[in-house]
Amino acid sequence: MSETPKNSLQYRFDGPEDAPVLVLGPSLGTTWHMWDRQVPELAKTWRVFRFDLPGHGGAPAHAADSVSGLGDRVLATLDELGVQRFGYAGCALGGAIGADLALRHPQRVASLALIAASPRFGTADEFRQRGVIVRTNGLDPVARTSPERWFTPGFAANQPAITDWAVQMVRTTDPGCYIAACEALAAFDIRAELGRIGVPTLVLVGSEDQVTGPAEARTLVAGIPDARLAVVPGASHLAPVEQPAAVTDLLVRHFSTAWTEQHSAISATPPKPVLAPPMPTSPVAEIAPAEVDETAPAGRPDPYDSGLKVRREVLGDAHVDGALAAADEFSGDFQDLLTRYVWGEVWARPGLDRRMRSCVTLTAMIAGGHREELVFHVRAALRNGLTPSEIKEIFLQAAVYCGVPAVNTAFRVAQAVIREETTPED
Repeated sequence: MSETPKNSLQYRFDGPEDAPVLVLGPSLGTTWHMWDRQVPELAKTWRVFRFDLPGHGGAPAHAADSVSGLGDRVLATLDELGVQRFGYAGCALGGAIGADLALRHPQRVASLALIAASPRFGTADEFRQRGVIVRTNGLDPVARTSPERWFTPGFAANQPAITDWAVQMVRTTDPGCYIAACEALAAFDIRAELGRIGVPTLVLVGSEDQVTGPAEARTLVAGIPDARLAVVPGASHLAPVEQPAAVTDLLVRHFSTAWTEQHSAISATPPKPVLAPPMPTSPVAEIAPAEVDETAPAGRPDPYDSGLKVRREVLGDAHVDGALAAADEFSGDFQDLLTRYVWGEVWARPGLDRRMRSCVTLTAMIAGGHREELVFHVRAALRNGLTPSEIKEIFLQAAVYCGVPAVNTAFRVAQAVIREETTPED
């Protein structure tokens, strides 16, 4: 067990002290105990290192809102322990961390296993929506539905103790850290970088996974040059828990063949009975660097790209995609102005955080009577971290200075948006 500074993670070791280190990364909402059934076999050969995500399993609630930030904490913890090179297996968010480490620190990762993983997990809107629901309702709605996402129906019905364990594991997670992890997954997208993952990689997926299923697994295999696919029958998203023997066997086979005695990476040969042959698709090409016009005058960088990023983060991909798709020759320049000036120049300024900017914007929408825009910005305020109670207080304050009729309309608009955004799915 560990003492946990802010820049590192809660961890534990199992296995011989002189064995090569194998890191096991957990899924969002789980703890290192999701790997309990793999450890006895893996620890015969490797020094197994497990960690908890911030605010999970009683770990200190030092939130990290990016996958790279979580990867940095994994490395900081291993650096403190003197571990330089290691194998890595991760499930879902844990897999994203492993892929990030293989991209940014290839000299550290000897071999990789990505379980229930994807180069992009759904859409950014989906994860930010989940963050809004948790901020408003707490983790109980997410906890109650976790068995549906993690396990096949038969397993959930026949294993009530494990189902209850899963619910309690999510319910006891720190909400702020869970929301931050949702933000990390919302921003994660390595589709254009898969070709740079240069270590032997096992991509493992449950055949019944409805969250990150075989299609996402095949995308990883098609893009990573030295990757093999393993599909586990009768398993859903949390395959290491639902089919522990099959997952353990696959991990032992992969890391045994992908690691020499010197703990360096070599080409992995898949076990014939279980692993599918390599995908015939060529690796995804890296994005070529943009050509630079050396004759262009030096000056401030174009704020369009940063503005588009902020615009999407605040308003959501669906809204921005709709606005850009509707633009034509007549309105396109205006959309360009919005992205560059409103979002790239003003919203991107460091002087106010996004919560404060949402407070100001909501008040301005009320004062100007901009009912249609108010819909978008109530939704944005929830994404930016304001709670329904805080939005109510802003409206009450605005009633004094902007007028009761305007705020009466604002309450009707916001009530519908908040109900839609904060009602958990059945």
